[in-house]
Amino acid sequence: MTLCCPFPALLMSGAAVTAPMTLDDYLALRGPAPSARFAYGGAPSQYAELFRPSGTGPFPVAILVHGGCWSVKFGGIRQMRNMAGALVAKGIAVWNVEYRRADEDGGGYPGTYLDINAAIDTLAAQAQAERLDTDRMVAVGHSAGGQLVQWMAGRARIAPASPLFQAAPLPVREVISLGGLADLRNEQALIAASCGRSTEQLAGRPSPARPDVFSDTNAAELMPNGSHTLLITGELDTIAPPRAAHAYAARARAAGDRAEVLILPGASHYDEVAAGSKAWLLVGAAIERALGL
Repeated sequence: MTLCCPFPALLMSGAAVTAPMTLDDYLALRGPAPSARFAYGGAPSQYAELFRPSGTGPFPVAILVHGGCWSVKFGGIRQMRNMAGALVAKGIAVWNVEYRRADEDGGGYPGTYLDINAAIDTLAAQAQAERLDTDRMVAVGHSAGGQLVQWMAGRARIAPASPLFQAAPLPVREVISLGGLADLRNEQALIAASCGRSTEQLAGRPSPARPDVFSDTNAAELMPNGSHTLLITGELDTIAPPRAAHAYAARARAAGDRAEVLILPGASHYDEVAAGSKAWLLVGAAIERALGL
């Protein structure tokens, strides 16, 4: 089902992007400098940025996870600062996550997933000192980052034998996937066509101890997990087309979780992460709603 409410005024007021953003437009996105940076490992890509609003808090938190086809060549954390600046202006703290990608040393399986675990563990460890309210939290991921935030919501279902197992991960109940490529099993052909990424790069090789490589990597295998997922996709997105969002939402609902789809009129794969785009009216409102604001 396509979500039409609670945004009817925006949808009816022409919240369409007049000129859909290109990859070059996306790569040019910039935002303010973070309030602080926290390393969660020794590799150059193992860190998270904190954007903290003025005031005493505690502040609701948006976890941002960038996309880029799991590759170093398509931008990432710097572009997400554009969203971070808009959110912090609304009184929302932002935890902007960098991670090792599939074409970096130590990235792929299991390193990329271990990085996400460590980044969220670091958020939990810093929450009290930084006045962050992790009971009011939403994870927002773009493209490949959509896969990672959707996976994040299901971490508690990962079996103890997996290298990705955590005994008590910080719960992530609200997820917003922006053009996400989350279903590694059912969307293998789309991921290969859009990003040139193989199952082996993103999920590892099967072994006697782990015959099904999707059992601990595929968000669609880790349901139900009690989460609410909003899949937001541009009408003109060819990398993660609306069809993929609808298919994932149907699988989530069939498993017993809540999932909705919001299609951005006239938008590409990139408009949803640009705070200056008309699409941001819908995306920003969805983030605020997920936080109960």
